[in-house]
Amino acid sequence: MDDITVKRIDDIAAYEGPHAIEGIQFRFAAKALGITAWGMNVGDIAPGVTRWPEHDHVADGQEEVYVVLRGSVELVCGEHRTRLSAGSMVRVPPHVRRTLHAGPEGARILAIGATPGKPYTPQFG
Repeated sequence: MDDITVKRIDDIAAYEGPHAIEGIQFRFAAKALGITAWGMNVGDIAPGVTRWPEHDHVADGQEEVYVVLRGSVELVCGEHRTRLSAGSMVRVPPHVRRTLHAGPEGARILAIGATPGKPYTPQFG
């Protein structure tokens, strides 16, 4: 049992650095668990917040999966919008530009990402 790490999401400190966004608590879950093979973060998005950073991963080739743990979001990819509720998950390929808009009850999102064939390098934190 010495080789396992257990953390509660709410016990992982939310990011408070220069890239912090009002209405979003961003937790570096992979770092907290000691994961080095992929990125894994938890984002708590306040109701109605639409400031999740719009981005793609063309430069690093990272695939991302978003899992809605509670609440709902709208995944916005250009003109395409997909509503995701608790229990939904979606894979977004590197070339697709995306953002998330929280539903009226807010959302908790698990974001998992990695670049096939490359070691993971965290961006912040």
